[in-house]
Amino acid sequence: MRFVTVAGPPSSGKTCVIVKTLEELQRQNVKCGVVKFDCLSAQDQLIYHAKGIPVKVGLSGNLCPDHFYVSNIEAAVEWARGEGFDYLVTESAGLCNRCSPHIKDILAVCVVDNLSGVNTPKKIGPMLKSADIVVITKGDIVSQAEREVFTFRVRQVNPRARIIQFNGVTGQGSFYLKEAFSETATVGSLQGATLRFTMPGALCSYCLGERTIGEDKQIGVSRLMEFNG
Repeated sequence: MRFVTVAGPPSSGKTCVIVKTLEELQRQNVKCGVVKFDCLSAQDQLIYHAKGIPVKVGLSGNLCPDHFYVSNIEAAVEWARGEGFDYLVTESAGLCNRCSPHIKDILAVCVVDNLSGVNTPKKIGPMLKSADIVVITKGDIVSQAEREVFTFRVRQVNPRARIIQFNGVTGQGSFYLKEAFSETATVGSLQGATLRFTMPGALCSYCLGERTIGEDKQIGVSRLMEFNG
């Protein structure tokens, strides 16, 4: 089974990119499945179902979505293997622009969109910096100059990644992404696999349910700003 991780900021077009690419693969009579990781709610499973793509949805709720992801990813792969999928794609929330869902030796894709602003690539963390492929969407809505500047900013952050321009309406770019999916290595199990980057680190009183503001309430690991001098 081939396994691909897809991440990106909210509303960047991740689901559309995945659907268009898996439709290309389905034309080759291969079986594809998706696991969608999100926080509070998700409706994208309706889109996958409409396209005949099996999907499971996991909601992290009040847990860190990164930690929820890594705690469940091995079970997701086992589910896909049990279903006999040729391809498994995971779509992760990316809600904090810091998520690090990519795994060593597993094809990593980050989806970003031109409408988010030319400074956005510098604000996105490991999900962009450690990606093998960066898919840039919504290029049909901005000018050629804006597309070139945005692409340049992406290359500044991740100079080694392959960049694919993607049109979610027409599907332009899906063929190239499908070819990249097809070239990735197969995976048997994630037992012993390692993440490409560390998870966010914090265990403080607010993580455990504290709601009152005050220095005496800040127990555990935290980071304070300097306001003097």
